[in-house]
Amino acid sequence: MSDFQTRRITMVDTQVRPQDVTKFPIIAAMLAVPRENFVPKAAREAAYVGGNIPLAPRRVVLEARSLAKLLDALDVLPGEKVLCLGAGYGYGAAVLAEMGADVVAVEEDALMAATAAQNLQGQAKVVNAALTAGAASDGPYDVILLEGGAEAFPASIEMQLKEGGRLGAIFMEAALGVARVGHKHDGKVTWRFSFNATAPVLPGFEAARGFVL
Repeated sequence: MSDFQTRRITMVDTQVRPQDVTKFPIIAAMLAVPRENFVPKAAREAAYVGGNIPLAPRRVVLEARSLAKLLDALDVLPGEKVLCLGAGYGYGAAVLAEMGADVVAVEEDALMAATAAQNLQGQAKVVNAALTAGAASDGPYDVILLEGGAEAFPASIEMQLKEGGRLGAIFMEAALGVARVGHKHDGKVTWRFSFNATAPVLPGFEAARGFVL
């Protein structure tokens, strides 16, 4: 067993299982996907340490705890179509693909999108586009996962969610954040609290700022 495999098992045993994440497909996927391959080379040694891993300004690989709890709350099933927004280097998309989801990963940074496509090796479709544009031509989606923080959610993304679909995101208010899961009924998304978490607010997901003199 390699050192990274040992660290992966430790990550799941100490950061995921104790958070009441017990669904076998999530556990199995996080044990199978080599997280060290989805972070910058300089961060490989820190790939399994708790906390978000920086990729670029306002961009991170979500900590294992937050990702696992979001996936648990979203209850992703094999064969469901999932849109990952802010895919970064592709880790979240890889975990979802390992769980049997049909994944479309959107990344607006061209270099990160190219890296994600190389890392995923066809496991998911990678789209280089603005995060707020999503990938409507491949939708609608059963599940939409935002791999970062939000202050507000654009209608352009909610429109890509199927009726009855689920949407997961971390909403930030200053330094405090909460993960919420939204359910779409009658064309409207209703959000519910899931757990406390933090992540940088992704480009395009900022709240509108009023004009101040």
